[in-house]
Amino acid sequence: MELTKFRQNNGLADYRSGVVAIVGPPNAGKSTLLNYLLGQKISIVSHKPQTTRNRIAGIVTSDTYQIILLDTPGLHKARDLMNQEMVKVALDSVDEADVVLFVEDSAAMSHKQREKVVKQYREYFSQIRVPAVLALNKSDLIEKEALLPLTQWFVEMHGFDAVMPVCALDGEGTQELIAKIVSFLPEGPQYYPDDIPTDASERFIVAEIIREKIFLLTKEEVPYSTAVVIDSFQETDDSSPIIIHATILVERGSQKGILIGAKGRMLAKIRKQATSDIEKLLGCSVRLHLWLKVRKKWTENESMLRELGLK
Repeated sequence: MELTKFRQNNGLADYRSGVVAIVGPPNAGKSTLLNYLLGQKISIVSHKPQTTRNRIAGIVTSDTYQIILLDTPGLHKARDLMNQEMVKVALDSVDEADVVLFVEDSAAMSHKQREKVVKQYREYFSQIRVPAVLALNKSDLIEKEALLPLTQWFVEMHGFDAVMPVCALDGEGTQELIAKIVSFLPEGPQYYPDDIPTDASERFIVAEIIREKIFLLTKEEVPYSTAVVIDSFQETDDSSPIIIHATILVERGSQKGILIGAKGRMLAKIRKQATSDIEKLLGCSVRLHLWLKVRKKWTENESMLRELGLK
């Protein structure tokens, strides 16, 4: 990613700054960890794998460092075009990073899962040419005596520069994780002002909030076949609500019916929950209008993926 200096070294000779790519398998807790480190929610979260599609930058700033964290889609075996592009986004982020933060679900590390990790991620690990830190997330869910052999196994498998147990939900171990990451960052300038938590636009985050509610409220293939496009974002100078019009794209008419629901209840629930989160984000009243449109096989349409920032 291209960076422009905001302030040279923040007045300190040893100021550190750089890009940290957060990578790992789906559902390991990458987005949850990013949100905790930022102290606010910019990346959507659900219990379903492959929720994150785009690369999202979160910015953690202090008097002595600035970390630009790139939350990326989960690494997985991609079959369709959209998922292939998602994996490409993650791998491209590794190429641009000063440090790679690999997040793994420590509670899911059975011996069978370890074998899967070796087979699936050996190629990804081989591409890392910068310091690599492993965050063993959900460490609160496994016995403490099991952490040491698991840590040693990961170090032997890839040679991580550091392995840190953390819990992204309550923040346990995150201060130590930040300190370790900073120790690997190069000396450099401050790229963003102190009060900027992300480079993502409000429109992008609003679209992601709507998509999150679809992931949380619908089942099976429906959330994976949807995309959200912000059609208009009407702000006023007075205290009137911001009026947002958004279109939810689906691939089939049956999916449109599911999202509408009986007597429009599902769409109303999505709108209500999304509106609540959007108002917290923007700090003002919002009127959200949602529309549904069938766009057949949009997940295989290169121009559509490009429009959504996935290509």
